[in-house]
Amino acid sequence: MSEQTENFIPYVRDTYSEEEMKVRSQSFYEFMDKRRTVREFSDKPVPREVIDHIIMTASTAPSGAHKQPWTFCVVSNPEVKKKIREAAEAEEEVNYNGRMSDEWLKDLEPFATNEHKPFLEIAPYLIVVFKRVFETEEEHKKKNNYYVNESVGLAGGFLLAAIHHAGLVALTHTPSPMNFLSKLLDRPANERAFLLIPVGYPADNPTVPDLTRKGKEDVIVYYD
Repeated sequence: MSEQTENFIPYVRDTYSEEEMKVRSQSFYEFMDKRRTVREFSDKPVPREVIDHIIMTASTAPSGAHKQPWTFCVVSNPEVKKKIREAAEAEEEVNYNGRMSDEWLKDLEPFATNEHKPFLEIAPYLIVVFKRVFETEEEHKKKNNYYVNESVGLAGGFLLAAIHHAGLVALTHTPSPMNFLSKLLDRPANERAFLLIPVGYPADNPTVPDLTRKGKEDVIVYYD
C-alpha cells in the first residue's frame, strides 16, 4: 500500500433522491436569500458557545493545501471595541472625505453609509478575521500558505452563513486600511486583517436598503 493511500480515509455522507435534492436546495436558497447585511444591532448578549460553533463552521472551509490560513479574533471587551471603533472611524473619515472616488461615493449612496460606525461598540461581538500570509517555523523560517485570499474568503462566506443559520445578523465591515486592527489586537507579523464583522441580534425594528439581487439569468451560464 502506498504512503498516499495510507493517508486517505473513507468518506461517507447522506445522499438524496432527485426530488428531495430539489426541495432541499430550494429551501436552503430561500433561507439564505433572507440574509441581509444589518447595521442596527442590539447589545443583547449572545452565548459564547454559539460564537464558538459559528467560527468552527467557518473553519471547515476548504483551503489551499489544507493550510487553513486564518485566525478568528473575537472581541467583546468594551474598551477594546471602543478603540476599534475610534480607529475605524478615523480611517473612514479620510475615506469619505478624499480617499474614495466620486464614483465610489455615488455607489454607496443607496446604503446611506458614512464614517460613523456605532455598531462597532453596540454589537456584543466583533469577529476580526485575519489571513495568515505565511507560517513561522523553528529558527524563524517562513513556510508558505497557498491561495490565502481565496481560502480566507471562502471561510468568510461560511462564517456569514453560519451566523445567519444561528438566527443572528452581521455586517462585513472593511475599513481600509485595516492595519490598526493588527496593532490593537497585538497580532503576529504573519497575520493581516481581512474582515471586521460585528455579530449579534438585530435591534428592534431595524431597516435595510430595499435591494434586489441578480436573477439566475444574470449569474448562471450553462455550457451543455
